[in-house]
Amino acid sequence: MATVEFEKPEYYINRECSWLGFNSRVLSEARDKNLPMLERLKFLSITSSNLDEFFMIRVASLKDMVHAKYTKKDIAGMTPQEQLAAIGKQAHELVAQQYSTYNRSLLPLMKQCGLELVTEHEKLSKQQKAYVDRYFEENVYPVLTPMAMDSARPFPLIRNKTLNIGALISKKGEKGKTEFATVQVPSVLPRIVRLPDSSEGAVRVILLEEIIERNIDKLFLNYDVVCAHPYRIMRNADLAYDEEEAEDLLREIEKKLKKRQWGEVIRLEIEEKMEPKLLKILKSEFSVKEEDIYRINGPLDLTFLMKLYGTEGMDKYRYKPYTPQRVPGMNDEEDIFTQIRRGDILLHHPYMTFEPVVRFVQQAAKDPDVLAIKQTLYRVSGHSPIVAALAQAAENGKQVTVLVELKARFDEENNIIWARMLEQAGCHVIYGLLGLKTHSKIALVVRREEDGIRRYVHLGTGNYNDSTAKLYTDCGILTCSEPIGEDATAVFNMLSGYSEPKHWNRLALAPLWMRGAFMRLIQRETRHAKAGEQARIVAKMNSLCDRETIAALYEASAAGVQIDLIVRGICCLRAGVPKISENIRVRSIVGNFLEHARIFYFRNGGDEEFYMASADWMPRNLDKRVEILFPVESPDIREQVRHILQIQLEDNVKAHIMQPDGTYEKIDKRGRALLCAHDYFCEEAVRMAQEKPEEETKSRVFIPAEPVEE
Repeated sequence: MATVEFEKPEYYINRECSWLGFNSRVLSEARDKNLPMLERLKFLSITSSNLDEFFMIRVASLKDMVHAKYTKKDIAGMTPQEQLAAIGKQAHELVAQQYSTYNRSLLPLMKQCGLELVTEHEKLSKQQKAYVDRYFEENVYPVLTPMAMDSARPFPLIRNKTLNIGALISKKGEKGKTEFATVQVPSVLPRIVRLPDSSEGAVRVILLEEIIERNIDKLFLNYDVVCAHPYRIMRNADLAYDEEEAEDLLREIEKKLKKRQWGEVIRLEIEEKMEPKLLKILKSEFSVKEEDIYRINGPLDLTFLMKLYGTEGMDKYRYKPYTPQRVPGMNDEEDIFTQIRRGDILLHHPYMTFEPVVRFVQQAAKDPDVLAIKQTLYRVSGHSPIVAALAQAAENGKQVTVLVELKARFDEENNIIWARMLEQAGCHVIYGLLGLKTHSKIALVVRREEDGIRRYVHLGTGNYNDSTAKLYTDCGILTCSEPIGEDATAVFNMLSGYSEPKHWNRLALAPLWMRGAFMRLIQRETRHAKAGEQARIVAKMNSLCDRETIAALYEASAAGVQIDLIVRGICCLRAGVPKISENIRVRSIVGNFLEHARIFYFRNGGDEEFYMASADWMPRNLDKRVEILFPVESPDIREQVRHILQIQLEDNVKAHIMQPDGTYEKIDKRGRALLCAHDYFCEEAVRMAQEKPEEETKSRVFIPAEPVEE
C-alpha cells in the first residue's frame, strides 16, 4: 500500500471534536456513582474550565479563519466552517449533559450528604433572608457598579469570562418603556456564601448572584426592575503578535494581554428563562448568532464547584489527599550531586516528591563549586522556590542563564513578572526564540570538581512547577552523563546564541531533528515487522494529531507492528480500522491525576529503546516549538519505565478504550481484578518509601513488555 493511502481524511478524527470527546470523558468521572460526592463536583468544575479555554482559543481561532475566508481542510477533511458547525452541535450536547448531571444527580446527592445549595432566594427562611440582606448591605453593595445604557451612555464593556446580571428597568410611573442596565458580579468577593445553619450538621450555601438578584432594586432606586437574569460572555483570547515587528516582545505581549478583554464575543451564556427582550439586546450588542448562545438550566460557570470541594467538615465525601513520597535511593542527609554521581535517578511525579528538583537548583545556588546554572522555564508556580533559588544563585555570583517563555498561553503575565525579577537579581534572561515557543524542560548545573568540570542535568516531561507536580503525572531524570551534559550545553548555546552543534550525542530537539528521529524509530519497527520479527511500539502522550506520524503508525500497523497508544486528550488516529489500524489500540486514562508524561518504547528487534520527551505528537510540538527527546539509558530506570507503561496498559478502572468509530468505552470489569494505575502507583510509592534503601531494588517486580490483551 502506498503511503499516501494512509492519509485519507476518513482515517482521521477532527482535532476539535476529539478534544470535546476528551472533555466528555472528564464529565464521565462526574457521573461515576462510585466516586465520593465532592470528587464528582470537582470533575464537573474541571469540564467547565476546560470548555472555557477551548472556546477562547480553539473556537476563536476557527472563527478568525472563517472571517478571513480561509477554506483549507483539516486532517479529517473539514473546512473551518464545517468544524464550527460540528463543534457547536457537540458542545451544546456536552453542556446539556453537564447540567443534567448537575441538576438530576449532584444537587440531590449534595443535599443527601448535608451540603445544600439554595438555588432560589425566595426559598430562604426568614432568618436566612435577613442574613443575606445584611450581607448585601455590608459587603456587596459598596463594591457594585450598576451601569445603564441610554442615549447618553453607550453599552458598557463587559469583560471576558465575568459573571454579570442584566436587567430591564423602567422609571417609576413610566410603565411600558424599559431601559437596559447591567451589573458585574464582583470576582473580588466569594461567589459562595455560607448561610446560618438551621439544623445541626447541615451546610447551606447560596451563590453571590442570587443575593444580588434579591437586592437588585436597591441599585436602581428611582426605577422598577422589570426582570433580572445572569449572563456571561467568552471572548477571543487567542493572542496574535508579529514578532518580526515587535521591537520589545515583552512590551508587545503586555499590550496584547489587555486586548483579551476586547476580543470578539464567541459565546454567550444566559439563564434559560431569560426575558426575550433582554436577550435581544444582548444578542445585538455582542453580535452573536443563535448557535453561539447557550441557554443554561442552572448556575452559569460551574467552576464555582471547585470552591465547594474544599468545604470544611466534609472530609468523608472526598478522597484523602495523597502525599508525594521520597524518591527511592535518595536521602536528605547526603549532597544531591554525590547521589546523582552514583547513577541516574528517575523521578515519577506526583507519586514521588518534586522536592529533589527544587533541591537540585537550591543546592546549586549555594554550592561554592557550582560555576553556572542554566534552565528553561515555561510555567512556574505563583511563589516558585526554583525561581527564588535562581535569583539567589545570581546574587551569589554564579553565571545564571534562564530562558523564560513569554508566550506560554495564560501564563504570559506571570512569566513577565518572573523575568523582570530574575533580571533584577542579575540573571541573564532570554525571552525565547523568534517564531518558536520553548517548551523543553531542562536544567544544567556546571560544577568544578577534583577531576575537572562536571555537568549535572535534569530533563523532564513536565514544567518546573512545584504546585502542578502534585497533580500532574510526569517523569524526569537527574543525570551527570557526560554525553548528555555536552548536549545540554549545546542546547543552551543554541538558545542563547543560535549556535547549532555539529552533532548531538543523545538528545534530539524539535523543530529541527525530533520529527526525523521519531519517523526513523517508527519506520525501523515497520522494517522489523516486514522481516517477520516481533515489532512493538508503546507511546504515551497528551495528544496525537500529527498527520505524518499517524500515517507512519498506520503503515507500521499494516505491516504487523503491535502498537499501544496511551493518549489522554486529543487523538486524531482511528484505532481498529480494517487493514489500516487493526494492530493499534488506543486508551485514555482520566482520573484523580492529570496524565502529562510523554514516554516512548520501541522493541527494536529485542534491543529495546526507551525515550521520554517534553513533546506530544502534534505539529506544534514537532515543528513550532523547542522540545527535547531524551533516551532512558540506565538499565534499572528502563525497567522502572517499562513497569510504568505496563501498569497503565493494565488499568481497567480509569481507562477508556477507543472504538473503531472514534468513540470511547470503559472496560467491562465484570469478573476482573480491578487495577487503577493512579492508586497502584500511590500504594507502590508509599511501600517503597517505607523500605530500606538496600531492599528497594530486589523487592520491586517488573513486568515483561508483552502486548496486553483487552
